[in-house]
Amino acid sequence: METATEIVVRGYHVDMYGHVNNARYLEFLEEGRWASFEARIDLARLTALGLGFMVVNINVNYRKAVGPGERLLVSTLLEKIGTRSATLKQEIRLKNSGKLVVDALVTFVIADRSGKLVRIDEDIASELSKLEQPAA
Repeated sequence: METATEIVVRGYHVDMYGHVNNARYLEFLEEGRWASFEARIDLARLTALGLGFMVVNINVNYRKAVGPGERLLVSTLLEKIGTRSATLKQEIRLKNSGKLVVDALVTFVIADRSGKLVRIDEDIASELSKLEQPAA
């Protein structure tokens, strides 16, 4: 079963219309990515190598309005790995019903400390492939 990051929608997450503002969903997706990375890949090793992740494209579909008090689950799975970038598929669902709230494709690259993009070699691809399976 997929282990997802739970987020409780707070009053400060909503706009004047009483639902989560679109920009907040980007924060929810980022929280889900970080939790997924921390749970499944060796971030400490990548950081020690001077490598970091940079999002270069996000395509978000907003499916359902959500208000304060709702509990959301953010899931993150690897969609594909290339030689220069990789793409994650993320979904945000209502915890109580499983209804889809947001789905997104997030493309990222890997850069060194100077900001120079690095090729996704076999070692990095092997580490990223751990994101293909749901967290235990």
